[in-house]
Amino acid sequence: MAEIAIRSFIASLVAVRKTEAQHEVLLLKRTRTLVGEWCQVVGSIEEGETAWQAALRELDEETGLKPDALYSGDTCEQFYEADRDAITIAPVFVAFIDSSAKVSLNHEHSEYRWVSFGEAIELVAFGGQRRVLRWIEDEFVKRPPSKHLLIENI
Repeated sequence: MAEIAIRSFIASLVAVRKTEAQHEVLLLKRTRTLVGEWCQVVGSIEEGETAWQAALRELDEETGLKPDALYSGDTCEQFYEADRDAITIAPVFVAFIDSSAKVSLNHEHSEYRWVSFGEAIELVAFGGQRRVLRWIEDEFVKRPPSKHLLIENI
């Protein structure tokens, strides 16, 4: 019997800010893999890093942003990659960003947008991303997140 590999080597982070009108999500337009697609912050976990440390590092590298608060998203993004015949599972993190913070993109992205959750759900390419965005809106915006999910001393 053949088995499908399950891999967990990346972290996913959804950056959220609160404006006077609404909560907004940061989307980035990719220039390397999945070129032209809108996505959240995603990156590889490096040797010696925890998943949340990788998410924070990727947020800094890709956008220059530092969160006011970081939470475990209490969910994972998962998808099947046909070219590797493997299932990838990525822990999701939620970073709350000050509304006045400026984004500084690196070479991995050509542009960024702060958009409503509804618009973000329309812009992203994959059902897994839409499920994560709906989850975060429900569990981190429509209600206060559990204090047990807060990652301290970031």
